[in-house]
Amino acid sequence: MSRIQRRTFIAASAAALAAPAIVSASKTDSEVIVGEGDYRYRVNHDWAKLPREFSWQTTHNVAVDGDGLVYVIHEGRENRPDHPSIFVFDSDGKYIRSFAPQLQGGGHGLEVRNENGTNFIYATAYKKLKLITKLDTKGEVVWTKRAPIDSGRYQAGEAGDASGHWDRKAFLPTNFAFLPDGGFLLADGYGAYCVHRYDADANWLSTFGKPGKQDGQFNTPHGIWIDDRDRDNPTVVVADRANGRLQWFSLAGEHLRTQGGFLLPANVDTHGELMLVPDLQARVTLLDKDNNVVAQLGEDAQWRNEVMKMKVRTNDKAWKAGKFVHPHDACFDNEGNIFVAEWVGTGRVTKLDRV
Repeated sequence: MSRIQRRTFIAASAAALAAPAIVSASKTDSEVIVGEGDYRYRVNHDWAKLPREFSWQTTHNVAVDGDGLVYVIHEGRENRPDHPSIFVFDSDGKYIRSFAPQLQGGGHGLEVRNENGTNFIYATAYKKLKLITKLDTKGEVVWTKRAPIDSGRYQAGEAGDASGHWDRKAFLPTNFAFLPDGGFLLADGYGAYCVHRYDADANWLSTFGKPGKQDGQFNTPHGIWIDDRDRDNPTVVVADRANGRLQWFSLAGEHLRTQGGFLLPANVDTHGELMLVPDLQARVTLLDKDNNVVAQLGEDAQWRNEVMKMKVRTNDKAWKAGKFVHPHDACFDNEGNIFVAEWVGTGRVTKLDRV
């Protein structure tokens, strides 16, 4: 979350509430169930285990590959340049490996893409790093790119070394979506408030969107995904966070529809007919194929009011089982279970096993 958006976060309304989800609490996280109806999940907040030589830092994004391995990216700290920013776990939370210390101090978005049978990691970095990069799953760099100056959205310095510059002329990328033609879309969620299109070789092609509140405009387009629940008509969905809504576009970038009713939607994922929307205001929403809300995991207005005071984020002793603090990203695994990464100072990735 940027300095600019913290003011928006604090001021955002806690109204627009749905009925609270069912939470069955007991002595251990493994016995806490969140959700409702057909969408109930067993909570494991302490799913992932780090070796002693590493420490949890602010967690930002989480992704699962086709083999079920889970990748987690930390924002990291500039004063820990030797510490990895990306960690890999198996489905039971066992540590496998870690890498990418070069993203310390700005690690943000992360997705895994299978290309001709080989998995690759696409990662974004914001703050002073201001870059996007493609890595293999052992951490070897395939390419690294900075601001697409040809888009006309950035000051010239954004294509060179990083700086501390923050405004609508800055390159502060947040997340990726992968196109069927081998290219990808990149959301500049903290900088120019737009979406860039790249080809399969990571060459910039075009841009759509600009700052604003109208349809097709953005206020922190933080998350992006290809909504392929209708296989014959895939679309692009953008989590327009500070506008509290999702927006759908054609693959060419033409606005199709807007749906409100969210608080601070941070990202999107899909599995079968379900859409998953982590909301930075302490809940995770599930939508059906018609984009109706079928569950809001962790929903609790009183708890959210505590979270909004900004005191809970760095005080893990105040956290409650079955409650989220700041879901920043979430994804499904291959079986429909959910992983939630939270924007909290000590880091947290929760596994939700569907029951």
